[in-house]
Amino acid sequence: MMLVICAVIIWAAGWWMNVRLANGRYANQRLVQLLVPAIFGATLLLIWELLVRGLQVPLVILPAPSLIAARFGESLDLLWADFVQTILKGALGGYLIGCGAAFVMAILVDRSDFLRRGLLPVGNFVAALPIVGTAPILVMWFGFDWQSKAAVVVVMVFFPMLVNTVAGLRETSVLQRDLMQTYAASYGQSFLKLRLPAALPFIFNGLKISTTLALIGAIVAEFFGSPTVGMGFRISTSVGQLALDMVWAEIVVAALAGSLFYGLVALIEKRSTFWHPSQRG
Repeated sequence: MMLVICAVIIWAAGWWMNVRLANGRYANQRLVQLLVPAIFGATLLLIWELLVRGLQVPLVILPAPSLIAARFGESLDLLWADFVQTILKGALGGYLIGCGAAFVMAILVDRSDFLRRGLLPVGNFVAALPIVGTAPILVMWFGFDWQSKAAVVVVMVFFPMLVNTVAGLRETSVLQRDLMQTYAASYGQSFLKLRLPAALPFIFNGLKISTTLALIGAIVAEFFGSPTVGMGFRISTSVGQLALDMVWAEIVVAALAGSLFYGLVALIEKRSTFWHPSQRG
């Protein structure tokens, strides 16, 4: 019971500290903006640890963060092999292929009214297909290694990226396009100097959405067939063995990889679209 009381006290102290920092004189400083989420995260971990131990929650229901950290440290080699197989091969490979193909196709769709009318409705249909239905089919087509997971990721990221890019390329106004025609600009010149810069916020929006879709697609696809390595394979087998600390260790790896992946794309967006109103201030 003392641990539960300590958890309540820590929650109140963390809440009070964050309220003071977020509403204080130095709230706009970079250090304070980083300190507030750090305190929030540390408070959640401490409360989690104290409540699990104080209430004696079974390991198979929810392991304590200390146990997850211990398993994480003991399984670094295994976690790294799973990371390479799922993230670097399956998710990243499919992400690059899918987003690259979607960008090229968006340019063709932008130039062809026939493709825009015919392909986009099909894209909406394919994007609505459940992954649990398409993943087994692609695994049977491309085998049990990372290539089939990359194929699942391509299917998941292609049409969100395509729709965002097509919308971005049509973002410029008629007056702007007429002005480029007045200057006798070719399609390539108009594309590079006007339409592509205007479409960058939409393109990066599609890229950021695709980061999470790629990770989800690669991990879930491994549930339907995989070699004896990979994050999805490890999660499914660890659940069967009731090794929930290993499951949570894989979840930590996926969360860190997804956050870093998203943050990298967001950083590139900030550097590339510094002129856009959404990036000012």
